[in-house]
Amino acid sequence: MKDSIIILSGGMDSTTLLYDYQERIALAISFDYGSNHNAKEIPFAKYHCEQLGIKHLVIPLKFMGEYFRSSLLSGDEAIPEGHYASENMKSTVVPFRNGIMLAVATGMAESNDLQYVMMANHGGDHTIYPDCRPEFVDAFDKTAQAGTFNGVRLLSPYCNMTKGQIAARGKELGIDYSKTWSCYRGGDKHCGKCGTCVERKEALADAGIDDPTEYED
Repeated sequence: MKDSIIILSGGMDSTTLLYDYQERIALAISFDYGSNHNAKEIPFAKYHCEQLGIKHLVIPLKFMGEYFRSSLLSGDEAIPEGHYASENMKSTVVPFRNGIMLAVATGMAESNDLQYVMMANHGGDHTIYPDCRPEFVDAFDKTAQAGTFNGVRLLSPYCNMTKGQIAARGKELGIDYSKTWSCYRGGDKHCGKCGTCVERKEALADAGIDDPTEYED
């Protein structure tokens, strides 16, 4: 039964979730919020939806790029190098990004008579992203239920999984990760050095997947 809407970036995690729960997903939404890598991610999101015959919408949130402070919105040179666990990676946080996107997705779910909103946050996000943590997921789930006539729920199946475990699930599903984007710099190739590139490399290695990504280095 098609009862869900998914927030789909075009990255590894949300693409895996798309394939994993394709039988339940009626609508996929990508948000263009002015990040360095939106233009690289969104075409992949569209591609995978086309492969699965799932309706895909792109919703503009350009005000975030104009008014919010984050290195993710400030050009590729502002993106720090290093692992997600590093203190300098906090500069990539876009304040309350998931909260804003989930609010829109919840309204879309109610408008389309859908019961669930899905997002692909995972355990590795918890270190620096407050709106990826389990307590946020639980709180937003309650908020969505209370604020909609049909009691929309938030589903976060990967919340306590590692990115490596998600990649392993993608391997089982036969996902081509060369058709996903991770790099925060959004260049012609993955930089190989920013937090998301480092995490991507580690996850693919953990899952025993030959890395199909073309890196600058």
